[in-house]
Amino acid sequence: MITAERILEEARSLPEFELREVLDFVGYLKARSRQPAVDEGDEDAEADWAEFKEGAGLWSGKFVREECYDRKILR
Repeated sequence: MITAERILEEARSLPEFELREVLDFVGYLKARSRQPAVDEGDEDAEADWAEFKEGAGLWSGKFVREECYDRKILR
């Protein structure tokens, strides 16, 4: 039995609301496969990584909520 036949066989026993979920998931899979792959040479992606690398390692690991809200922009 091929995969499509197995899916059809299983779908026959599902109630209507679950069939709608299956159909929604099929739409998701199709949309995901249509999305273009990220180009490794994309300048925007390179700029994003450069910005990330620039700030990497700056966080001390300590988070004080009060200091978070004590910024000039929030006063």
